[in-house]
Amino acid sequence: MAVDRRNSIVVDAEGVTFEINDISADFPWPEIRSVHYKPGPSGRHLMMAVVHLDGTFYECVVEAKPRTRLTEWLAHLGAVLGHYRPMG
Repeated sequence: MAVDRRNSIVVDAEGVTFEINDISADFPWPEIRSVHYKPGPSGRHLMMAVVHLDGTFYECVVEAKPRTRLTEWLAHLGAVLGHYRPMG
């Protein structure tokens, strides 16, 4: 889970959920083609994108405060995504 004052990203057994300014979007694993993530250009944000099976692209950006929290999120995301959505 990555959370800031306005936005959040949750990755769990059900799929990926983005909440942006109190609007929530759920993406169940069977409907997801791929998930991509990276640090923002400033090094203060986690940027995540979900690509739906039909190719539609959704993204969410969460600010890391303190900045070291971004390093923590990035260190765990690969393992979490691999656990819930193993490749192959």
